[in-house]
Amino acid sequence: MTPVDEGLLRELTPVVLTALVRRGADFAAAEDAVQEALLEAWRVWPADPPRDPRAWLVTVAWRRFLDATRSDAARRRREDGVGEEPAPGPVSGVDDTLRLYALCAHPSLSPSSAVALTLRAVGGLTTRQIAAAYLVPEATVAQRISRAKRSLAGVRFDHPGDLGTVLRVLYLVFNEGHSGDVDLVVEALRLTRQLAAAVDDPEVHGLLALVLLHSARRDARTDADGALVPLARQDRSRWDTAAVAEGVAVLQAALARDRLGEYQAQAAIAALHADARSVEETDWVQVVEWYDELVRLTGSPVARLNRAVAVGEADGPQAGLAALAELDEALPRYTAVAAHLHERAGDPVLAQQLYGRAAALATDAAERHHLTRQAARLHGDRTVQ
Repeated sequence: MTPVDEGLLRELTPVVLTALVRRGADFAAAEDAVQEALLEAWRVWPADPPRDPRAWLVTVAWRRFLDATRSDAARRRREDGVGEEPAPGPVSGVDDTLRLYALCAHPSLSPSSAVALTLRAVGGLTTRQIAAAYLVPEATVAQRISRAKRSLAGVRFDHPGDLGTVLRVLYLVFNEGHSGDVDLVVEALRLTRQLAAAVDDPEVHGLLALVLLHSARRDARTDADGALVPLARQDRSRWDTAAVAEGVAVLQAALARDRLGEYQAQAAIAALHADARSVEETDWVQVVEWYDELVRLTGSPVARLNRAVAVGEADGPQAGLAALAELDEALPRYTAVAAHLHERAGDPVLAQQLYGRAAALATDAAERHHLTRQAARLHGDRTVQ
């Protein structure tokens, strides 16, 4: 079996796409056809590599384009035969935008496929942009999108779909932060605004408030060298006050409807941070109370972990460590939280060891660099002493 050359596929993708457009395919249809050809290459090439990869891809992609064009033409003929007048009955109050979101977030899809399809179909991002944002090969994203399309073949949507699943997908987009030339926080904000305009639901507005409040801090999250700056050390004068004000207003309107959900609770925590002029002036008691609500609503281990940090600020590091001791040490960022709390408790030796261990466990490069610097800082402090 010969492994597929991912670099070659990336290099040939725009060449094949251009060839299809020159033959008369519109860009969107050509892009879908190229994605199908890439998937076929991943399936066939290991056992039967072509002598001319470019020609092979162009041929397969063109056939996929023709098949799709014929299928679409047949569908249009069937639709035209139905007649132009709609069937009698009440008019749906559901915006087509929400139907598109619901389709992209269908429960039959895996989270990664749902996110990729949402960014492609609703967000309008190219496959290459999505791949760059998630730091995965373009062929992987193409495979996720094509797999999602196959899963949804024949699915009928005569109802608005599961709004909770739609929100979960948007939350996943938001949580990825940003990398490459695509800022997913900005993309999450744009998509959530679009959804909020299509459906009036307090949790949709809760998610919108959450994204607004977090995006307000994005310019202060890194220093001049691109290193991560934790919330406690951020220059709050760099926060976007207009985004904060809008986020708080959206949140207050959502909370006034007395239908609390997890996104409203998270937004309330973010609003308390945004309201404080410094980390010392943060109302940590209220932050803990909102984390209690979030844990009640979701049971999330991550919420419990963040709650331990808040307890450490509200009631002291020993109380925070006691709350942390109730959680599974295998949780992501558990070791980093333990390092922070032990440092605040006056144990720099253990804190340094834990920061180093947390850095080794970190999967994000910026976070790993930050934790390494924390360990080095404590080592330097001890050396000076």
